[in-house]
Amino acid sequence: MAEKKSYVKDYMTKNVICVSPDTETQKIIELMKDSHHNSYPVVEDEKLVGMVTAFDIVAKEDCETVEGIMTTNLVVASEDLSINDASRVMFRRGISRMPVVDEKGILVGIITNTDMVRSHIERSTPNKVEYFKNTMEQLYGIKTTLKHMRVETNKLRPTQDKVFADELEGRQYELEMGLAEPAIVVKSGERWILVDGHHRAVASKQNGYDTVDSYVIDLGQDIKLGMEKTADKAGIKTFEDIEIIDDDKHPLIALTESMQEHASKGDD
Repeated sequence: MAEKKSYVKDYMTKNVICVSPDTETQKIIELMKDSHHNSYPVVEDEKLVGMVTAFDIVAKEDCETVEGIMTTNLVVASEDLSINDASRVMFRRGISRMPVVDEKGILVGIITNTDMVRSHIERSTPNKVEYFKNTMEQLYGIKTTLKHMRVETNKLRPTQDKVFADELEGRQYELEMGLAEPAIVVKSGERWILVDGHHRAVASKQNGYDTVDSYVIDLGQDIKLGMEKTADKAGIKTFEDIEIIDDDKHPLIALTESMQEHASKGDD
C-alpha cells in the first residue's frame, strides 16, 4: 500500500499563542508558568519577527521587553513542506518548535517534535494493520473490512498474558499527550479480540477510559483465531487475568541496560 504523503499543514498547531516585541519580559515569565510552554513566536502586524524562549530570558541581559531578548534569525517552514523534510530540518538544527509562515511572512502555525511523533504513528500504524488484514484474508480465505473506531474497553478480549509496569507508565503518558498508537482488534462474530496494543489497552483501563482507539478488522463471521485458542489454554479471558510485571523491566530496556553494563565492565 503506497504511503500517503503528509505535510506540515496537516499536523501543525494553528491557534498559536503569540507575543509582540513590546510585551514586557515579566509577562512572558508569567505566561510560561500559566501555559507550560517555554517559547513563543513574536509577531508584529501579523508577521513573524522573532521567537522568545526561556533560554533568552535567562541567558541574555535583562531587558524590559521582548524586543531586546528575542531571537530574530529563525528557521521557518512553509505549510506545504513535507513532514519528512521538516523532521530532517528540525533534527539537523536541533530545534523542537518551528514556526510556519505563508509567502508574506505571516505566521500561520507552529510544528513541534510532538507533532512529528504523531505523524509517524498515524503513517506507520495503517501499514502494519494492512499487513495483518491481508494475512487474515489469505489465511482464512475471506474478505474483511477495516474501521478506525473506539472500542469499549470492557468488550476487548486480551490474548497476552503479561505486561510490564515501566512500559505502562510510558503508555499512560502517551495517552495523556494524545500520542498513543491505536490498538489492533479483530472482530470475530460478537467477540472483540485484542491482537496488538495490550500495554495501551491496560493503561487505558487503569486511567479509567471507557474506550480504546483501535483499528478493527471485521472478519464478517465467527472464526476462532489461533491466538485466541492459546489465550484460552493460558486462562486469559479478561484484563484481570493479565500479570503486571513490576519487579523487572521490559525486555528491550533490560537488554539495553545489560549491554551498557557489559560495555562498562569491558572498559575496566
